[in-house]
Amino acid sequence: MRGNRRLVAQHIRATFSTGLWVAMFIFVVAGPASAVPRENHEEKEANLKQQATGGLFHKWTFDKDATKSIPEGFVPLSFGAGVSAIWSIESDETAPSAPNVVMGASSCEESNCFRLLIAQGLEYEYPDLTMRIRSVEGTAGTGGFVFGVRDAQNFYAALVDLGAKRAQVLRVIEGVVTVLGQTAVTLKPIDWHSLRVQRNTIVSKDFIEAFVDGVLVLSVEDQMLGTGQIGVVMKGKSSLYFDTLHAVPLFSHRPLSSPAAY
Repeated sequence: MRGNRRLVAQHIRATFSTGLWVAMFIFVVAGPASAVPRENHEEKEANLKQQATGGLFHKWTFDKDATKSIPEGFVPLSFGAGVSAIWSIESDETAPSAPNVVMGASSCEESNCFRLLIAQGLEYEYPDLTMRIRSVEGTAGTGGFVFGVRDAQNFYAALVDLGAKRAQVLRVIEGVVTVLGQTAVTLKPIDWHSLRVQRNTIVSKDFIEAFVDGVLVLSVEDQMLGTGQIGVVMKGKSSLYFDTLHAVPLFSHRPLSSPAAY
């Protein structure tokens, strides 16, 4: 009886060992036939582009827009007296995404004069917005992002004054401007500065955070305005270049990609 058990055990070990080596040989030689096929370069590019459509992720480099025109998909708005701003696609080989940028020029002398350029068809409640900004040579300027935009009289603005080296977060409701926070900032010794603004929520509290050149400079709480459009803005008399705008919602019920096919 013991001899028979020993023979059976030896047979099982031999069979298992042989099967394991065969399986390993098939995997190495034939490859993982049952695995999900890898994307080639063209398929990956197509899938990434498809994922970035539909109002979730947006990026504007303005490189396909015609020069001397308003960027496609954007409309200007004005708050405050005076002539409207000039918004135009211009060439700038120093831009983060050369060759094109958006140039804005406002001759408004009032301190609470805002000139907006709004992205059409996009509304966010909790956006994460980034871009690059620089002054036109020989001029000063204050500019940044607007969000929660309902119209020219109701919006939030996150601004950086590149001449005075100061950052502000403002709220405008029915034309009444409220400074939610402001602070001095240290700018990096570079031409193109980065500006980022996030509106977030934690435990029923909404707060806005502003970053300049990668550093958190302001954090304020406010819940007065909700979902609204986004765009760029100039304050007062300003001449600025804008480039490489990104917009993404911090919260979304939409999937980031299509459901798997298996």
